[in-house]
Formats: sequence, structure tokens, C-alpha cells
Amino acid sequence: PQAIHSAAGNPFFKGRHFNIPAALIFRSATLKTMTSKMMRAVLVSKFGGPEVLKVGEVSIPKPKAGELLVKTLAVGINPVETYKRGGGYKISPKLPYTPGTEGCGVVVDVGSDVKDFKVGDKVWQTGSLTGTYAQYNICPSYHAWKLPKNYAADKGAAISLAFRTAYRALMQKANAKPKQTVFIHGASGGVGLAAVQIARTAGLKVLGSAGTEEGRKLILDTGCHVSLNHREKDRKNYLSQIKDATNGKGADIIIEMLANRNLNFDMEALAKGGRIVVVGNRGEIDGVNCRLLMQKEASVTGCMLPNFGSKDPLDETEVEAIAAIQAGIKAGFYQPIVGTRFPLDKAADAHVEVMEHKTGSAGKIILTPWEEQ
Repeated sequence: PQAIHSAAGNPFFKGRHFNIPAALIFRSATLKTMTSKMMRAVLVSKFGGPEVLKVGEVSIPKPKAGELLVKTLAVGINPVETYKRGGGYKISPKLPYTPGTEGCGVVVDVGSDVKDFKVGDKVWQTGSLTGTYAQYNICPSYHAWKLPKNYAADKGAAISLAFRTAYRALMQKANAKPKQTVFIHGASGGVGLAAVQIARTAGLKVLGSAGTEEGRKLILDTGCHVSLNHREKDRKNYLSQIKDATNGKGADIIIEMLANRNLNFDMEALAKGGRIVVVGNRGEIDGVNCRLLMQKEASVTGCMLPNFGSKDPLDETEVEAIAAIQAGIKAGFYQPIVGTRFPLDKAADAHVEVMEHKTGSAGKIILTPWEEQ
């Protein structure tokens, strides 16, 4: 930019027009913002409640071979990050650390051996080496996926965990087929809304539940054929609504977001030969009557995203899921739904909201590293 500015007074350039590559302009502007070599990031120095999420200044990392430096424009908030922060997760991070594995941003630098990405590419991420709760993060090139430059960063940050989990649960674990009925038990969150869209695109009849009128409207607008209130106190009436919507047979598939509360109910709501896929669980379950599974010759299976997609090369199931998601996004079939947004300084509030939904939020909760408090 300095050379271009200096040349402005040269008679040779007067009245002439030059096409400067957009990537060069972007890189010059980005490098100018990075001259301090410091960035703001959320740091966890001890395990505990949301209050341990502190914002501090750290050095901007440099990409090594096969890595990208991404300017993080938006971050997806997930319950698993609260479990890790609390220290009770099966695999706890080494302290201190910056949370976050999914986000959306722009590539500002690339390491050696990177061939498929260049500076200026907009990407959504399925992983991060340094944590996405930061203004910049290091992403392995096999964990980055291109987006159109005009694609909203908030929506890009809402893709990874939600759509990959929903696709794996519905298409790969439950083996969903057209004309079957799926009940998405907790459809107004990020995974639930993604599951609604994938199910409708695959030709299923979709029942969904939410806990507020706003949430019920949202899931209907997103594609549910039937919307139910999972805070219904009369559980018999709740069950009868599902039976009525399925001509008395029950759902062929149930995608369960809170198994410790709902698994027994799900077994009653399930059709013969049906499949329950557990996506979320927050405690042990007492009094499970497996005779219901026997009588219906039904099955319960778990779904946890870290079991695939964490290595290079990606396994076949992850390749399939990513290909389907990218195709759905390109065609416009899949539209990530964004809920409440929080600036970086309010990361603690975002962790409370993703677990307690105090504001009745629906859709993906997003952290915005570059927005002020």
C-alpha cells in the first residue's frame, strides 16, 4: 500500500487504472492489523464454572507446515466446551488453554505444503489447534472447508458441530430412509435445527419439540411437520400427540438431545423396530425398562462427534458427511440458524446460555471475537 500511495504523485500513473488482486489488498490490510503481533483470546487457567473464562492478550500464532492462520470472525458455542471447562470431561485439556474447535473466518496466512487454500479464502472449521475463542487461530488444513466470500460468518460458525452431528445421527447411525418418521426430541437447538433440515431434504416426516412458543414456531418454519412442547407436564398427553401424529405406531427414529431425562419416554414413543440415537446426555439414568426395547425389537445407539473426523486423512464416514453438508449448503437446502450472539468478553454468559437457555434462545449460540462488549 505504501508503494501504491507513493506512486500516486508520479506523472506516469496519472489517468491510468490498475487491477490490483483482491487477495493482495486483503493481505496488506490484514497484516496492518497484525503489526502488534498480539490478539485477544479467552484463557482458562483453572477448571471451574463460567467465571474461569477470562479474556487476555496473547501472541498471534504462526502456522506450521499444513496449517492455516485464520482470522476468527465468529465462533460456535457448544455444551461440550462447558464440560471441558469444568474439568469433568473424559479427556481434559492441558491448562492453560483457549476453548473452541469450530468457527468461521478468513485465511490470513498459510504454512508450507498448503496447496488447497490461499490468503483471503473464507472457511468454516471442524477443528483448531489453538482454540477458536480468539481473534486468530491455527487450523489444520484438513479441518477447513471453503465457503463463498459473501457467506455470513455467523452462519458459517453454526455449521460444523450441528450439521455433522445431525448427519451422523440421522443418516449414518439411524440409517434414515424416505417416508419414515423421525421425532427430534429437542429440535430448537443447533443440532436439532440441522437435523430438521437434513430429514426434510431426505424425504422423512419430521416431528420436533421445543420448550417455548418461539422455539415451536422456529422449528415449524425450519421444516417440521408437527411441533410439540417438551415441557408438557402431562406426559401421557405428550405421548398421545406423538402417537396421533404417527397413526398410532410411534416414530421410526428418535434423535434424543437429553437422554437422562427422556430415554424411558422415548422407548414408549418409538415404533416397532425403531431406533433411538442419543446425541446428548447430562447424567445417569435410573429405572430404564429394557423390556420395552425387547418388545419392540428396537435399538438405542450413541453418537459422539469426536469418534470421527479428528485425524488426517479423514475416515470415510466423515468424508461422506462433509460432502453432503457442502452440497446442501451450496444448493441452499441447509441454512444454519443463528440464535443469540455474545462478544468475546461475554464468553461466560454464552456458556450459561448454552446450558440453561435462560433467555429462551433458539438456534446456534455465537461468540464474536471482534465485537466490543
